[in-house]
Amino acid sequence: MPNRLMSSRRPAMRRARGFTLIEIMVVVVIIAILGALVGPRLLGRTDEARVVAARQDIATIMQALKLYRLDNHRYPTTEQGLRALIERPTAGPAAPGWKDGGYLDRMPVDPWGNAYQYLNPGVRGEIDVFSLGADGQPGGEGGDSDIGSWDI
Repeated sequence: MPNRLMSSRRPAMRRARGFTLIEIMVVVVIIAILGALVGPRLLGRTDEARVVAARQDIATIMQALKLYRLDNHRYPTTEQGLRALIERPTAGPAAPGWKDGGYLDRMPVDPWGNAYQYLNPGVRGEIDVFSLGADGQPGGEGGDSDIGSWDI
């Protein structure tokens, strides 16, 4: 009887060994092919994604500035800057209607790690909020071009 138990366990152990080397190689080759096809498409869109993120941040900042204006009857000055959306301004014109907690939780930085710029009065509108792009310099073309409130 012990022989019978041993012989019935051996086939079960053989079936539970795992994957063969060829099966693993086939899976690795399929993953490599998918990576070669999809990778360049995703990597080429990082610049586009940064521009979209910058536009969304600028739209959020513009909304906060509009709320600030509703409460205080004017936009912050250039000197007060976007910091006036987070902390009550201590210099320049008073902000009597400034709401506790501010208008933004934190000041976002652009997707390239630089601070957003603010001008009041603006060059292209009543006020301008903008990012200097990938190069951090005014002007530029392509990914280096400025992205501003005039684009939304």
